Amino acid sequence: MKRLYLAASAAALALMIAVPTIAATETVRVGGQPMFPNKTIVSNAVNSADHTTLVAAVKAAGLVNTLNGPGPFTVFAPVNSAFAALPAGTVGNLLKPENKPMLTKVLTYHVVSGTYDSNKLRRMISEGNGSAMLKTVEGDTLVVMMNGSTNMIVKDAKGDIADITIADVNQSNGVIHVIDKVLLPAS
Repeated sequence: MKRLYLAASAAALALMIAVPTIAATETVRVGGQPMFPNKTIVSNAVNSADHTTLVAAVKAAGLVNTLNGPGPFTVFAPVNSAFAALPAGTVGNLLKPENKPMLTKVLTYHVVSGTYDSNKLRRMISEGNGSAMLKTVEGDTLVVMMNGSTNMIVKDAKGDIADITIADVNQSNGVIHVIDKVLLPAS
């Protein structure tokens, strides 16, 4: 019996040692491409087929250097279909040079200073009795809530809701949470 207990203990210890090693080397795939934790937010995002509109907008707004900087940042990154769901002409209009201030405002509304992975967000939601308020780089607030036992949603200033479809895409300078809607500040 003692030998069986020692063997089981050794196996459990080996598993505990092996699991963190595996988890540390795994990369999340977004837009068909691996997102490497040792690269910056922009370095990874440019490879995602699901974020070509976001990357074009970040470039047009002149935010590449900022999002390649040390951060840390938490980015709620809308997919291409989220931009396509905006009223016709909205994206084209925002990408015009004369609308750079508005584009910058919309994009920085998707960015929070600091690293807020899903575990931290869940803890904040629990401590906040069902919601967590996050101050964006733009200066307005996002509200994160649970939608069921595992899915988190983000509510913007206008009351619109985005699902976090892929959480915890770790970057060297923060974390990305992929969302299915474009978030809009109050005005």
